[in-house]
Amino acid sequence: MTNKNEISTRQLEIIKVSGKILVEKGIKGLTTKTVASEMNFSEGAIYRHFKSKEEILVALLSLLKQNMSKRLTAQIKTQNSATENFKAVFTSQFNYFKNNPHFVVAVLSDGLLDESKEIKAIILQLMQNKMQLLAQILEQGKQSNEFTTEISTDDLLPIILGSFRFQMLKWKLSGFRYDITIEGNKIIENLLTLIQKK
Repeated sequence: MTNKNEISTRQLEIIKVSGKILVEKGIKGLTTKTVASEMNFSEGAIYRHFKSKEEILVALLSLLKQNMSKRLTAQIKTQNSATENFKAVFTSQFNYFKNNPHFVVAVLSDGLLDESKEIKAIILQLMQNKMQLLAQILEQGKQSNEFTTEISTDDLLPIILGSFRFQMLKWKLSGFRYDITIEGNKIIENLLTLIQKK
């Protein structure tokens, strides 16, 4: 890749095909050979755009990070209540992953964190970005008297994000057989029941 911030049309095609392979065959099924075969390219043609499977995964996760940061930040509106912002952020996540399940496969694949330091760093940044946004909403809710102040924001974060991650893992293990937005809405409502002031 020439410039890490600029992705060519061909690279986007390769990432898209890689996503399809991830959903169908998992992380182990994703190789430069399977990507080349799916695209009717030679393996050498793939290497002109990405040096390795790792580089494809880094590009895929970087796209997710950019998208998630812009998309979720746009969901948080100062005029909205913390409850509305909380719902908007998680609804956006469930809708996005429903249409892009390959990102779920990529982020929740066993052994992916061991693939490279760069992959580990991007996944860590994804987590940190989400934690910062969520912490902002939780603090807003505490100040507006919507959310409980009995549990610290630092203690609430793993409970909320753990519930989200568990739901995504369950969906992935089911082979994406059910509507994640319906199950996701249940999770959102249950979490709000736990954190809202009685």
